[in-house]
Formats: sequence, C-alpha cells, structure tokens
Amino acid sequence: MSKVAVVTGSNKGIGFAIVKGLAKQYPGIVYLTARNEQLGKKAVKDLETQGLKVAFHQLDIDNQESIDRFSNFIKERHQGLDLLVNNAAIAYKVADSTSFMEQAKNTMRINFTGTLNLCSALFPLLRPHARVVNVSSRAGMLNIVKDAEFRNKLVSDNLSVDELVGLMAHFVELARLGKNESISRSAYGMSKVGLTALTKIQQRQFDKDSRTDLVINAVCPGYVATDMSSHKGYLTPEQGAETPIYLSLLAENWTGPKGLLWAEKKVVDWADLNWSWK
Repeated sequence: MSKVAVVTGSNKGIGFAIVKGLAKQYPGIVYLTARNEQLGKKAVKDLETQGLKVAFHQLDIDNQESIDRFSNFIKERHQGLDLLVNNAAIAYKVADSTSFMEQAKNTMRINFTGTLNLCSALFPLLRPHARVVNVSSRAGMLNIVKDAEFRNKLVSDNLSVDELVGLMAHFVELARLGKNESISRSAYGMSKVGLTALTKIQQRQFDKDSRTDLVINAVCPGYVATDMSSHKGYLTPEQGAETPIYLSLLAENWTGPKGLLWAEKKVVDWADLNWSWK
C-alpha cells in the first residue's frame, strides 16, 4: 500500500516548497491542498512543469464540512494517512486596520482551532510510523506570554487539550475586552504558542497509542520571504521548508526528540524566557 502525505495550505509559500521537496523525496502520494481549488490546481500544474507529480484536494481548515469531506476522501481512497504537515495559517499585516479583537479571534480560530479540528479528523487515520509536523514559529516562543501563571499552565505536563483550548479562548476573550496585554500583544504569536503547546500534548497522546511509532513535532521555518511576511524574510521558501521536510522524513522507530519545537534541524527550548531574536 502506497504511503500518503498531506500538506495543508500548500498552494504557495512555505507549504508549496514543502510539497515540492516531498515530491522529490517522499515514497508515496503527496497531496497539495488549498482553500481555493483554482489556485491549488494551478500550483499542481506549476509542479508538473518541473517534472514533479502531486495530487490535489480542496481543503479549508476553517470549514468543518471541508475537513470532513477531505477526511472521508482519504479514508475511502487510501484507508489511512502516513504524513500530515499542518502548514495552513493566516497572519495580519502590521499596518492592517482590523481591530485587535477581530485579529485575535480570526487568527486563533484558523491557526489553532482549525489545525486542531483537522487533527481530530485525520489522527484516527494515521498508520503506524506516521509523522505529523505542526508549522509553528519563534514568534510564538513562551516568553511572549507575560503572565507567569498562564505560562506555567502552558508548560504543565498535565495540560489537556480541553484546558489548552480554554487558555486560548481566555486570551481571545481578553482581546475582546481590550485587556489582552496582560497576556500578550501578539495574536499571531499566541496562536503559535497554542500550536506548540498542543504539539506536546499530542505527542503524549501518541505515546499511549496502540499504533507504533507515531511522532509529532512543531517547527519554526525561520523568517521566510513569502506573502505572509510581505516578502521581507531573509530565507527562501525552499530554505524554510528544509526543517519541515526533515521532520517529515524521520526514520521509522525514531528514538530522537519528539513533541518539541525545532528550527534549523535542531530542538529549540520553547520555554526559554531569555530567548531573543539576536
């Protein structure tokens, strides 16, 4: 049975570069997915002109019906899944006039909740030795969270998914009330804080799973020149895709680090409160 890989939000940017890299290396079918079917199919054709073959399926992680259709398709067509790269995300520009309340609500709904909903739908389909990669960010390092009690909850080894969902909802509610600065000023950063914390929980769940060798990691691709960064990054999408691809191709029966945040193919101490970009 052929292996099956899925990359969300992959018609452009880092996601497209991940699909492109996997198309050259992955021993199975690679699905490029996108909200917009036309743009997704165009991306597939772009790869075909480079001699690379991938499959396409529409997928909007902000739409439960789309998630369910995709999950049912994978189950019926392939009876399982071997690699999931959760790349789909949004980020507001610095100059965007949208209120912070709306930015926080929408960013958390897509980047955190949408990813979680997709995981809930696809994780039952993961086969033994499956790999999951959550594309996070150093913008979501724990030190952006100002409140010590909030931080302590996030790093607790007993934190549950439901409790994490509650913490992210609390941040959005504070944003609605104009009191979010007690936690953080960054909507995007908090969505990625949530995703990295979720990764740790998901690995703990995998460790208890009857399926062998399920591994999930979070990754910071780096400051990549894409639409999301207004093309201000110093890395190319291909360079940003290197570590996500590395984590996607971890050897079977992996005994190295897992459930953690990576960058440049190394583990990053997500909870280091003294971390800085310098």
